[in-house]
Amino acid sequence: MRLHSTPHAKELWLTLPVTESLLYRLGWDDGWEAAFADHRAAGLDPARVAIQHRGAYDLLAERGEVRASAANRLVQNDELPAVGDWVGIDPVGGRIEAVLPRRTSISRKEVWNAVREQTLAANVDVAFLVQALPLDFNIRRLERYLAMAWESGAQPVVLLTKTDLVDDLAPFLAETESVTLGACPIHAVSARTGAGLEEMGRWFAGNRTAVLLGSSGVGKSTIVNALVGEELLATQEVREDDHRGRHTTSHRELILLPGGGVVLDTPGIRELQLWDADLEQAFGDVEELARRCRFSDCAHDQEPGCAVREALEDGSLSRERWDSYSKLQRELEAIEAKRNHLLRLERVREYKIRARQNRPKKKR
Repeated sequence: MRLHSTPHAKELWLTLPVTESLLYRLGWDDGWEAAFADHRAAGLDPARVAIQHRGAYDLLAERGEVRASAANRLVQNDELPAVGDWVGIDPVGGRIEAVLPRRTSISRKEVWNAVREQTLAANVDVAFLVQALPLDFNIRRLERYLAMAWESGAQPVVLLTKTDLVDDLAPFLAETESVTLGACPIHAVSARTGAGLEEMGRWFAGNRTAVLLGSSGVGKSTIVNALVGEELLATQEVREDDHRGRHTTSHRELILLPGGGVVLDTPGIRELQLWDADLEQAFGDVEELARRCRFSDCAHDQEPGCAVREALEDGSLSRERWDSYSKLQRELEAIEAKRNHLLRLERVREYKIRARQNRPKKKR
């Protein structure tokens, strides 16, 4: 289901064969039910955030679509939900009163100079990392996406789209496998021909939730339309010069699939600045080499017995991959330093506030 969609889309959802409640089709399970027990006892109803607007949310609840705002307490405590979150709503007041703890969270640093976390998707089971062939394929960018996805707790899956535009998939698959290290599945699909869509659809079995992450124009909305079976999301023709579609998706949105499962469509990501990342999983080969160095604090520069430098010299580790790893490591260290600085400033501010409150008041 897509909120505020065309009448045909609405009719499609209403006529879907229902073998279980809407909540369970959205990913609700016994674990969520147990976590929600206290909220249910307090009179709240469970719902899932489908679309986030400024000042309001479109939710999917057992009774269908609900528009709700967040309680002031959530705003003041910086506990606002994101798309994919499970929340508790007051059926009378129509407000979101509680947000359940997330099982997974895909986040990035907000763009520009702000040192804040932006949640791209909450409670997703699968993260499809989308790159379109041939011109959007970028192995260094894929490493960055993998580091983010592994940290989230979701299962990353590389999705190579527009395979109908290339004659030979083998080189792209081989290069992708060189960075996934066998730990991350790779799917090649074409929404135009339908190739690979059935295999991709298996990831939604058991009412799982998957998110599509990638640059603008890589075919995410086209893939969603193919999974749904109708033109649910607006798409535009690809440009002749670079084979890229023009940007159409403007917000993150949960969409219920007819065959089961939920897909989260997202706007194209122009710049992916990491907030946190799992470099050990994404760069397991580099981390293993570093553990073989003679010294545990090896800087991989001039120290004797440096396994990393030896691998670079004999070609078993490419200079490009090492540079990518080093760049991401420096980026994460810089973010952590800024976060710690802001935390110190916040603690100083709180200390000053408490000190002023505890000062003896002057007698008049």
